[in-house]
Amino acid sequence: MKATEAGKKIAELRREIDEHNRRYYLLDDPTISDAEYDRLLRDLEKLEREHPALLSPDSPSQRPGAPPLDAFTPSKHLRPMLSLANVFDTDELAEFVARVQKGLKSETVDFVCEPKLDGVAVNLLYEKGRLARAATRGDGETGEDVTTNARTLSSIPLELATGGAKARNRMPATERIEIRGEVVIEIADFVRLNTEREEEGEPVFANPRNAAAGALRQLDSSVTASRPLLFFAHSAGWAEPQPFARQSEFLATAADWGFRVHSRIRRARSLEDIVAYYERLSSERDRLGVDIDGIVVKVDSFAAQERLGQVSRSPRWAAAFKFKARQAVTKILDIVPSVGRLGTVTPVAELEPVALGGVTISNASLHNMDEIERKDVRIGDWVTIERAGDVIPYVVGPLVEKRDGSERKFVMPKTCPACGAEVERLEGEVAFRCTSRTCPAQLRETLRHFASKSAMDIDGLGDKLVAQLVESGLVKNFADLYRLQADALAGLERMGPKSAANLVAAIDASRARPLNRLLYALGIRHVGEFAARVLAQAFGSIDRLMDASEEDLVTIDGIGPELALSVKAFFDDAANGKLLRELESVGVRPAPVAAATSGALAGKSFVITGTLSLPRNRVKELIQAAGGTVASAVSKKTDYLVAGEEAGSKLKKATELGVTVLTEQELLDLMGGVGE
Repeated sequence: MKATEAGKKIAELRREIDEHNRRYYLLDDPTISDAEYDRLLRDLEKLEREHPALLSPDSPSQRPGAPPLDAFTPSKHLRPMLSLANVFDTDELAEFVARVQKGLKSETVDFVCEPKLDGVAVNLLYEKGRLARAATRGDGETGEDVTTNARTLSSIPLELATGGAKARNRMPATERIEIRGEVVIEIADFVRLNTEREEEGEPVFANPRNAAAGALRQLDSSVTASRPLLFFAHSAGWAEPQPFARQSEFLATAADWGFRVHSRIRRARSLEDIVAYYERLSSERDRLGVDIDGIVVKVDSFAAQERLGQVSRSPRWAAAFKFKARQAVTKILDIVPSVGRLGTVTPVAELEPVALGGVTISNASLHNMDEIERKDVRIGDWVTIERAGDVIPYVVGPLVEKRDGSERKFVMPKTCPACGAEVERLEGEVAFRCTSRTCPAQLRETLRHFASKSAMDIDGLGDKLVAQLVESGLVKNFADLYRLQADALAGLERMGPKSAANLVAAIDASRARPLNRLLYALGIRHVGEFAARVLAQAFGSIDRLMDASEEDLVTIDGIGPELALSVKAFFDDAANGKLLRELESVGVRPAPVAAATSGALAGKSFVITGTLSLPRNRVKELIQAAGGTVASAVSKKTDYLVAGEEAGSKLKKATELGVTVLTEQELLDLMGGVGE
């Protein structure tokens, strides 16, 4: 390629990559996949190598990230946060290993292999062992100060637990150190969060990384606190002086200090070891619970890292070996509207079935009309699909070159496909909604939510049965569930006398669920599990909450203006008031939720590990109901570790720190037998 032509192409690639960096790092709204972005960057780097005279310091190939947003205070890192060079096959990995061996003049090099978590890079500065500042990567030199938000994450220690056997004397009181890692959302929490947002007509997140970034970079820290964010430590930045000789030593000590460190980290001494680790982790990625997009290989010795140095935006002593993108190409056979529990009409692509990541994909949500128009997706299009977080299938975009003119644009219906009522789109919202209060599709979805495990936990009330109850007219609202009789249920398809009796018993058992469960079950817009617990603890009863003003609501820590407005609107609605009176008349009387300052476990901190007979969420709920708090990692501030079968590193750490270890039964005894 001639220099003139190369210059034009380089300028075009730089503009395109800069825009994608802006959307990824600043707006948390990428429009291309990681694989597509990597391809663009590699094309740019290749052209710049072939035409070194055209290389510029402001090229995106020479800097990581993007400049910080003006909405946050800039925070300069004590040591730059570099991006990692990528390798995409074993040949490129072999070249990386050979360069390291040549640079160190040794054929024997110790490496550390780590899962490459697909999250938000964060730099934590600790002074005298206490968290002083937290910042995003930003442009690598300067990030955004997110200290207030970071303090809401239970997985980020506010004070380093320096009393452990390995940690002792590592952190003299006068010294400072940067701890770096990734903020992530577990895949199960991501699925739940997106489902809630889609039902409420809010824009959904493309992947867990976007969800984590959006939560961490909130101007309202109560929103951050309500999201299930986790921080995993993976490296040390600047330290005075450097207290570690090796990366493996840092990771072990970080765990002692109270940080989460990924359990799949391994050491390696050869190319074969690294490839074996990559293949093993690739096969396990679906079972890890968090989204990973490859592995990171680092030279273990910090002295060796210093000798190898860096090039432009990347260190010479580390590389990221990416997994192959999980994509497939298929055809959109139709786009059909689906109605959710809040009346949101969501367009869903019906796909020609295609295998992707071990499952067959036959449909994918297109979320809303704005998304369809932005991607220009049409009925009959051939499209690329991915699985976000290796779980949720989504449409990346159409293959425009394959169009033959038969494709049709989707038009949102003017009437609800389930009940025929008018469909409207309120100003400022992305969602179209059915306007009917009696829409059967909404009722089915609201009943499913009401009966779900995190809400009223009615065992046996599955999707098919809910559909039958609505279609038969037996259930027209939540209160009707509590009027069901076994003989009426026994007449439904696949419901014999025993199944009917079991369901009636399960419904009856839900009458006294805690208040936070009922508040979540009611489906109040913007009220998730966290907000429901905050409201339940603050007001104690439905009656007091119904009487609360917006001013009363916003004074509660964790309740913002938008959520307060939504709660007030719900309880001011006469139809909702009538429903609540009906629920009371059929014996639904929620149990009060103890505030954190009262109860048998008030002021005590717990960590749960291993396999228990009760579901872990239930154990967590019992502890919180008794006034205790539940953390994710053992530290010197932990009062009790609840250990089930196959307890691992947390049990070992608790023993080292002298933390009291309880069996499940001992925990129940401590609470006075609650939950037995």
